[in-house]
Amino acid sequence: MASQWVLTLSCPDGPGIVHAVSGALAAIGGNITESQQYGDPESGRFFMRVQVQAGVQREVLDTVINPVATRFDMTWQLDTVGRPLRTIVMVSKAAHCLLDLLYRREQERLPIDIVAVVSNHLDLKPVADFYAVPFHHIPVDKDTKPQAEAQLKNLVVDLDVELVVLARYMQVLSDDLCDFLEGRAINIHHSFLPSFKGARPYAQAHARGVKLIGATAHYVTAALDEGPIIEQDIERVDHSISVEGLAHLGEDVERRALARAVRWHAEHRVLRNATRTVVFR
Repeated sequence: MASQWVLTLSCPDGPGIVHAVSGALAAIGGNITESQQYGDPESGRFFMRVQVQAGVQREVLDTVINPVATRFDMTWQLDTVGRPLRTIVMVSKAAHCLLDLLYRREQERLPIDIVAVVSNHLDLKPVADFYAVPFHHIPVDKDTKPQAEAQLKNLVVDLDVELVVLARYMQVLSDDLCDFLEGRAINIHHSFLPSFKGARPYAQAHARGVKLIGATAHYVTAALDEGPIIEQDIERVDHSISVEGLAHLGEDVERRALARAVRWHAEHRVLRNATRTVVFR
C-alpha cells in the first residue's frame, strides 16, 4: 500500500480551498509533508500541489477528495510520490539529450521509466542498445508521415506510455498527433536573442554576434515551438566564441533545461494555466 501521495489541482479561485483540501486529508489521518499553492490574478484560477503521507488505499483518498473537487469545480490528479512515468524518448541524429536522460534515469535522478527510444534514423540505435532500451526505427517522409505517426500512436497505446520526450527529434508533428499527445509531450529547442529559425541556427547566431544563447523546454502543441513553457536556461557568450563553441554550449543548455522540465513534469510539479504553466519547484 502506498503511503506517500501527491495531489495536484486547479479550480476557480476563492476562499476556503486550502482549508477544505487540508481538512479532507486530515480526516483520514493524512500528514501533509509539502504544500504549494498559487492564485493567478489574471486568469482567476487557483493552483495547488500537496504531498501527503497517508497509509490508505487510493479509493479512500478518492472518496474524501471527490466532494471537495465537486464543491470547488476542480480539475485534479492523484498519484504515488516518485512513481516512474512510462516514457518514450524520440530522437533523430543528435545524441546529447538522449544520453543525458538515459544516464540520469540510470542513476535514479529522474522519476521516469524509459520504455522505448523512437527515431526516424538508425544513428542512435547503439546508444539505446548500450542502455538496454528497445529501439524503434520509424522512418518519416512526406509520403509516409501518416503511417509513421499511426505506428507511433500504436506504440504509445501498446506500451501504456504516459510521457513522450522529443529530445532533438527533427520532425514536425501533425496537428492530429499533437492533439493525441496533449499535455504529455515535451519538446526542447534552442532559444536565441534574437531568434533564428531554419538551417544552421548557431551559424546564424554567430554571424549576428549574439551575447546570449539558451534553450526552451515546452509542451508540444499544434503551434510549432509555441506550447506552454516549462523551463528555460541560458549561457552568456562573447565575440571570441566560434560556431562550434556555440553549438557545444547550446547542447549543455538544452540538456539542463530538458532534464529539469522532465523531472518537474514527472513529479507533478507542472500545472497548465492556459498558454502558460505554473511550476511548483
